[in-house]
Amino acid sequence: MDGVLRSETLGGLIALLAAAAAVLWANVDGAGYDALRHHHLGPLSIEHWAADGALALFFFVAGLELKREFVLGSLRRPSAAAVPVVAAAFGVAVPAILYVVVNAGTDNLRGWAVPAATDIAFALAVLAVVGSALPPSLRTFLLTLAVVDDLIVIVIIALVYSDSVALLPLLGSALACAAYAVAQRLRITHPVLLLPVAVLAWALLYDSGVHATVAGVALGLLTRVRPDPDEARSPAETLEHRLSPVSAWLAVPFFALMSAGVSLSGVGDLAQDPVVVGVVLALVLGKPLGILIGTWIAASLTPGPDLPPGLAWRDLVGLACLGGVGFTVSLLVADLSFSDERAEAAKTAVLVASVAAALIGAALLGRRSRHHSRA
Repeated sequence: MDGVLRSETLGGLIALLAAAAAVLWANVDGAGYDALRHHHLGPLSIEHWAADGALALFFFVAGLELKREFVLGSLRRPSAAAVPVVAAAFGVAVPAILYVVVNAGTDNLRGWAVPAATDIAFALAVLAVVGSALPPSLRTFLLTLAVVDDLIVIVIIALVYSDSVALLPLLGSALACAAYAVAQRLRITHPVLLLPVAVLAWALLYDSGVHATVAGVALGLLTRVRPDPDEARSPAETLEHRLSPVSAWLAVPFFALMSAGVSLSGVGDLAQDPVVVGVVLALVLGKPLGILIGTWIAASLTPGPDLPPGLAWRDLVGLACLGGVGFTVSLLVADLSFSDERAEAAKTAVLVASVAAALIGAALLGRRSRHHSRA
């Protein structure tokens, strides 16, 4: 049962079903859907609990994965890390530039970061479905790329989409994060002691005006990943083992349910909307183009083989197309970018582009998987 709970395929499927349910709900009973999203539960609306709370957990798990890769995994050697990291950077920059080109001369430029991120859960879910015979290094490459580009987008959210920052709560959040780091060094691992510190860091960051998901990734990066001799698992591995199913099966689907509900009325007009055109082109074309350009540049400048062992450029083309699956973080940035009907247009474009990118990537990688199986 534990293996089922941790299945990337099923986790991505649940989030996809949640998104489909949100679209159906918004078009059948839009008033009821909006009323639930804006209903307050304690200090926050349910919509904000999804975007600021559930996604903070998602990014905490992503931070744990990234920290493990930096210390123990594929990112521990700079030469090995350079290719997917540079690919991730170009995979953020090229879609953003393409969106700006399409929307030049309009007041839509605030949405330039909407197509910047790759959705970790969905991309890995598609890879798990179609890529049973693909080299294991392809999954590592995709995981590294997706986590790094999500980290870049989190920095963008903190710097660009935090309109006014209250310094005192921000300082308090930093001190809470420092206390969490000290607790890690002192080998304090009991959740009764760590959880209040983590919640305090999150709450103070939310009050500061910086998006609260930044606290999730910061705390993940501060968690200890090397086990002591008397430990079967490090704190990071233990937390990742316990929280990954909660993130995949609850947090991300909850966010999808509360964020993906877009009205499909007038969908024909959306094809001419520069926001929609910019986001779709950026995710479906700009994202794979950026990843491939970044990979080629990094592979040309770093010593050793061009690609990780077992990978061919044809494998990477399918993976780059899969990078256009934006979904979770793209929906979040769409909400942060616009407060009018353009937010709905941007989210509709994200859903359409993510499905298209998933289908193209799945077709290419499925073909490569059959090739590797025969080989």
